[in-house]
Amino acid sequence: MASTDPTAGHDGTDGTGRDGTAPAGGGTVTKEDPAKGTGAQGRADSDPHDLAGLEAGLDALDAVPSSRTPLRQTLVQKVLPPLIAVALVLVVWQVLVWAEVTESYKLPAPAEVWDEVVTAWQRGTLLEYIWTSVSRGLLGFLLALSIGTPLGLVVARAKFVRAAIGPILSGLQSLPSVAWVPPAVIWLGLNDSMMFAVILLGAVPSIANGLVSGVDQVPPLFLRAGRTLGATGLRHTWHIVMPAALPGYLAGLKQGWAFSWRSLMAAEIIASSPELGVGLGQLLENGRTASSMSMVFLAILMILIVGIAIDLLIFSPLERWVLRSRGLLVKS
Repeated sequence: MASTDPTAGHDGTDGTGRDGTAPAGGGTVTKEDPAKGTGAQGRADSDPHDLAGLEAGLDALDAVPSSRTPLRQTLVQKVLPPLIAVALVLVVWQVLVWAEVTESYKLPAPAEVWDEVVTAWQRGTLLEYIWTSVSRGLLGFLLALSIGTPLGLVVARAKFVRAAIGPILSGLQSLPSVAWVPPAVIWLGLNDSMMFAVILLGAVPSIANGLVSGVDQVPPLFLRAGRTLGATGLRHTWHIVMPAALPGYLAGLKQGWAFSWRSLMAAEIIASSPELGVGLGQLLENGRTASSMSMVFLAILMILIVGIAIDLLIFSPLERWVLRSRGLLVKS
């Protein structure tokens, strides 16, 4: 007499739907087709459109739009708002003059300042004022860049150096640049060397601290990956550290230029000599000495315009390039 297995099914299986293998937890197992596979692989093989859609989505995330912005859109978004702001400032300025909120010699009309610009242009001195200051500022900034960059790398990578001079750099960065003008005049005299010394003392700490901040924000995984791939020494610094720290370094460069320009203006206002020529800072001081507010306003406007032009022509394109290279400048 044959024994009867209570777990056996009518189809000759063991009641589990498979070849005698019981499911975990006693659940029912569905018989799978080996040709189709299991899980996500089976779904991808059964429906190739899902895989194609997934690949298209990933490609869309990686793609960066390369189409150029139309000129009209650029004018409306970038040029028109500053022009409107300048027009509003001029309107408010003229209204204050008409309202006679103060004496005319204290607040000249915009037309008087424009006459001062035209006079300086006709004399051929306007460009001379601008070039004297801009050439000093750019040369001093390049010197500060050549000193502040290696100094920032040493401070960022050497713990003993950071503990020794890191607080000093932070203190120098917070020290007003005008404080360096009297000792620089005494040490170096009234010459261009004094101007460059003031610029360096104002800009080097900002550039070095900006690079230190950028290096501190580099993920440690990047550094370990670079060493694993054989990048050591100067190659590790050039190919791994500097590219990864570029956003913070660029911020330090922008701040360093601002300190360079302000330091130079302070030096030109305080120190005057025929050998130094007449820059924008000296023009500002000459206007104060002559009680000519139109000349004072001319100098202030030229200083402001030069600062804006340097940012728009040099630092803004660099910042856009850094953001675009990291996929951060993408229109949503």
